[in-house]
Amino acid sequence: MSDTATEVPWGYSANDGPACWASLDPAFRLCGCGREQSPINLVNARTQQLPSLHFDYHPTTAGIVDTGRTIEFHPPSGHTLMVGSRRHELRQFHFHHASEHRIDGRRLPMELHLVHTDGDGALTVVGVLIARGDENAAVASLWQALVEDPDSLGSVNVDLAALLPASTKAWRYQGSLTTPPCSEGVSWIVLAGMLTLSARQIAAFANYHPANCRPVQPLGGRVLVIG
Repeated sequence: MSDTATEVPWGYSANDGPACWASLDPAFRLCGCGREQSPINLVNARTQQLPSLHFDYHPTTAGIVDTGRTIEFHPPSGHTLMVGSRRHELRQFHFHHASEHRIDGRRLPMELHLVHTDGDGALTVVGVLIARGDENAAVASLWQALVEDPDSLGSVNVDLAALLPASTKAWRYQGSLTTPPCSEGVSWIVLAGMLTLSARQIAAFANYHPANCRPVQPLGGRVLVIG
């Protein structure tokens, strides 16, 4: 997950990457000492009956921002996720190459993060793992906007619902931002179904951000559930 609030330089290279984040600024200390950090290895999950997920996503226009670490897309209000009876508003979505979460140690080519807030401002992030396969038409429109005018990104039409797999089965756990300041208290929902992108689509994003993923963090005493 991306967080653009801080002005302290950080990135993914040897000099400013994940191994260095905690030493770059005192505000980043949780990147080194936090006990509920993300991403994690998705393995040995406990099967459990969980609050249902309902996405109210539809076609819209999203603003585009290249943060220097990923490409963020900012849709207008009105796109929501209901977790049981609690409403969460989609604020932005962005991509990582390669995936940040792993499945039983296996890393996927990419991962999509859909960042939501509830009425109290608490964060819920939906992760969608991306496998190599057929071309994705919804992502094709996003990438085309980058190709057409990479130096002056404006907005793009996108069908948000097409960015979700059909099943809402998901891993869930309590974690953190995967970028500085690595703030904890983030509710993670990583969907078990995947999207596919073609090899060309994956390479197109990697042309902008070739390696913007944080290594997996210890689960510690947390419980990973799936349902």
